[in-house]
Amino acid sequence: MQRLMRSKLFVPGSRPELFAKAAASAADALSFDLEDAVAADCKAEARTAVGSFLRGRLAEDRQIVVVRSNGLSSGLFEDDLEVIVGPGLDVLNLPMVESSDEVREAARALARLEAAAGMERPIGILANIETPKGLRRAADIATADPRIVGLQVGYADLFEPCGIDRSDPKALGYVRMAIRLAAAEAKVPAYDGAYAVVAKPERYREECEEARSLGFSGKSCIHPTQIPIANECFMPRRAEVERARRILAAGEEAAAKGVGAFVVDGQMIDEPFLVSARAVVALAEQFNPDRTGEGR
Repeated sequence: MQRLMRSKLFVPGSRPELFAKAAASAADALSFDLEDAVAADCKAEARTAVGSFLRGRLAEDRQIVVVRSNGLSSGLFEDDLEVIVGPGLDVLNLPMVESSDEVREAARALARLEAAAGMERPIGILANIETPKGLRRAADIATADPRIVGLQVGYADLFEPCGIDRSDPKALGYVRMAIRLAAAEAKVPAYDGAYAVVAKPERYREECEEARSLGFSGKSCIHPTQIPIANECFMPRRAEVERARRILAAGEEAAAKGVGAFVVDGQMIDEPFLVSARAVVALAEQFNPDRTGEGR
């Protein structure tokens, strides 16, 4: 099963003094940024710092490591990849994606550099959906290449230029649903974007729960205090895991009898519910294999 990222901690590439602290956190993934969080005159320095961190990673390091590069048309993309591509990088976060061609161009660049480095494990691509055109083409982007490991919402770039209120529930719901269904078409996860008001943890939790209810797998964290909230919210609850196990057990009995639909807890169950139950159990076992379902 593809490793999911309930929490993905944002780390500016120009702040190497934060790298070790981030790596010691409980975040499922670290997301080093070479794009918006880095001033133009600090790009080369940030790139070097992130590259040095990646080269120092050990095989047993548990966190997924993501790097958001500068965009394909920025004139910095190739320079970024020359430094960051290697065994220490798990996922390339591609910003401002607007077409399947851009995904394939990035995939070709990754393949070339992986071959030069003698890498056998391909680096995944997490595509940011953060423009109106990108949102309209989200399904094409999600299905563009096998390297795509997810779609991620970028609210600021999507909403601010359009004058859309970041807190409007209708806007949030529309964008989330569109991106979630686009990701579902490609059978990849969708990840919710950042919430920048660190002083409002209760609203961050609400956004996590809202995204989870639409099938999102995780959410960005811009501060370490948001990590435990995301980790908790995107885990299946104990009752959900127990019910999923009952569904799977009943499904095995039904299959042995040649029955396609059956009843669990008073509800008719067929293949879509089995798919969902398998996903719940797999997620619980990914993060807590010995004590599955100890969440809320």
